[in-house]
Amino acid sequence: MNCETMFTKQMKKRLTKNNSKLNDEEKRLIIEQYFLQLPVQKVPRLGTQGQKYRDRQIIMQLPKQDLALAYCKFVERENWKYFEDFVHNRNVNALEIGSIKLFTDSNNNTCKTCNKSIGVQEVCVVASKFGDEVQWHPNCFICNVCQELLVDLTYCAKDDKLYCERHYAETIKPRCSACDELIFSGEYTKAMGKEWHTNHFCCWKCDLTLSGQRYVIREGHPFCIKCYEQSHANVCEECTKPIGIDSKDLCYNEKHWHEACFVCRKCKKSLVDDRFGTKNDAVYCGDCYDMEYSPRCDGCGEPFKAGHKKMEYKGKSLHEQCFTCFKCQVPIGTKSFVPRENDIFCSECYELKYAVRCVKCSEVINGDGLTFKDEPWHKECFACSKCKKLISGNKFSMKDDNLYCLDCFGEVYAHKCSSCNKPIISGNPGGTRFVAFEDRNWHSDCFKCSACQITLSGRGFIMDGPELLCAECAKSRLSLS
Repeated sequence: MNCETMFTKQMKKRLTKNNSKLNDEEKRLIIEQYFLQLPVQKVPRLGTQGQKYRDRQIIMQLPKQDLALAYCKFVERENWKYFEDFVHNRNVNALEIGSIKLFTDSNNNTCKTCNKSIGVQEVCVVASKFGDEVQWHPNCFICNVCQELLVDLTYCAKDDKLYCERHYAETIKPRCSACDELIFSGEYTKAMGKEWHTNHFCCWKCDLTLSGQRYVIREGHPFCIKCYEQSHANVCEECTKPIGIDSKDLCYNEKHWHEACFVCRKCKKSLVDDRFGTKNDAVYCGDCYDMEYSPRCDGCGEPFKAGHKKMEYKGKSLHEQCFTCFKCQVPIGTKSFVPRENDIFCSECYELKYAVRCVKCSEVINGDGLTFKDEPWHKECFACSKCKKLISGNKFSMKDDNLYCLDCFGEVYAHKCSSCNKPIISGNPGGTRFVAFEDRNWHSDCFKCSACQITLSGRGFIMDGPELLCAECAKSRLSLS
């Protein structure tokens, strides 16, 4: 890396006496290490951003008007001696230039700014005003106020702190915000959080001295009353005159009025602290505006007064108190409602008058339901009277107005098959065909010979105790006996 810059020759001079025996190449390497620890944009190489940064910091941190009386324009002759004393005391007691060196003392290796360690053989900065045992990282050698790198290692010391010359000087004397010179006179002006020579605190427009005068701040600049009112004061909508700083400025929709001019266009009543409306760039008191311009309620025919709520429904506008339930006449407000034909009902009245109710529990059916024998049911109410199983979508039977699933109906009411002892369910779609004889019943599929298992439907049969026998099996059994 080539570190030969406008700053390099100066830096070679600022190597400490401990490095005096180093040759030029060794010095160059130390300076290169120094530059490597600085932010890239602050290394002062020719033609780079770092050069511009250094130029700005020289102007900022080392203002010429602080260094010699020849550069000052506003130090009064009677204060020249005070200026010279300031320069002498600063140069002797505070101003100095830091040096760079390779750090070698492993017992005292803390940076004064960041309190972090500095490694042996690392480059550091030392300042004679702080003694031999104090050192800084190169990028920590900064002004206590502006926190910028001290340009060309030039610093001032005060109260064990580092300062650039500018901010050191401001701990001794105030600085005029207009001319940027230190103020040595006994009298000066403090305004807008800054200090000024008494005759430098002036109107931004006409340069009239504002010290001891009333002024107005606008966009960070002071103005005398006259210039402010001519250039920046708002114009009254009513009388078209400027609203001075001694008058109340009433503002609405980016328009302004004198307090005395803010009146109703029709009745001239003051509108200060009163409700008002606007129409065609004019302002009216609430009553006049309502009579002239307010829309009217489709319920009661009265106007909507300014600031009152307006309810709109199906192209109609209604006062809040006129938007009511057709049945109970209670204002609906923000509650839910149900429209029916041309009327509206609150939820409670609609449910009482029109809502569909379950034939079993009598509660309103809000969700899914079903119809059986032209009567509405909740799905959860359409259940078997015995086992409570939902029967919607399944086969079921009904007895004495009670619903039963097929299993429960068979268990409670159906005949039992004399063969399989299961219930014989009839009377429902797809019901089971059966055979009855005397006091006994059989499923059609179970009505067969107990011996040969031939179906007995349409055949003769003989009862042998609990058994059914076809004619052939009966003869065979009789012959064997």
